[in-house]
Amino acid sequence: MLQALIWDLDGTLAETERDGHLVAFNEAFEAHALPWRWSVEDYRRLLQITGGKERLRHDLAARPDAPTNEAEREALIASLHAEKNRRYARIVEQGGIGLRPGVRRLMREALAARLRLAIATTTTRSNADALLAREFGPGWPGMFAAVVCGEDAPRRKPDPQVYQLCLEWLDLDPEDAIAIEDSYNGLAAARAAGLPVLVTRSVFFASDPHSGAMAVCDHLDAPATPSRRLVGAQPAHVDLARLREWHALWWRDLLPSGWSTSFDDPGLVA
Repeated sequence: MLQALIWDLDGTLAETERDGHLVAFNEAFEAHALPWRWSVEDYRRLLQITGGKERLRHDLAARPDAPTNEAEREALIASLHAEKNRRYARIVEQGGIGLRPGVRRLMREALAARLRLAIATTTTRSNADALLAREFGPGWPGMFAAVVCGEDAPRRKPDPQVYQLCLEWLDLDPEDAIAIEDSYNGLAAARAAGLPVLVTRSVFFASDPHSGAMAVCDHLDAPATPSRRLVGAQPAHVDLARLREWHALWWRDLLPSGWSTSFDDPGLVA
């Protein structure tokens, strides 16, 4: 029985990467009097690397004008990342980022049906607090039965650590929950933890493959395409009733024959 919805944050709850993090990174470069700027295409490539500090580390390694001394480079990365987070929080506070279509509606449906909500993200807790406090008020943690962030699960997606820890904190098995993700790395992480996944494509990951997804949509208020393992017409939008139906069909088909947590099982292509 479906008992919980586990949400990724960046790109899934809101278009934070395009409207927040990219803007804040470039503002941090400027604040440090650095000539570097990331374009949309630069950032699209960098998003293949999970984690803000990891993206900075990758980028600086290719820059001839970056510090060559490792300690100095790491100190600059830490300073840039901290400045980026401060500026990201300011963007959110000023209303520069909002929830994606259907997110608030589906959360309300789940809570009204006494399902639990959880967050499984590799972003920092401060970034999560900035967005969720803005959207749901200072009492937002009371909405969620578990909030797992990058500080809790240092191994980045597609490693399943963040989802495994979230299930542990919820005291649930994978068959009790659905993960909601926007990227292939997130899909891979959730599937490797054994979870069925709804993919709601975000701007930067719109063309990502979605092999292994339970269903795929452009956003929660848009039509969704279920995996070919599932029976039923394409719904006009994703609601809790449809998620319950897909979830039941998913496990009905998979459990009797046994299944692998491999996220690239060709039989699960949506």
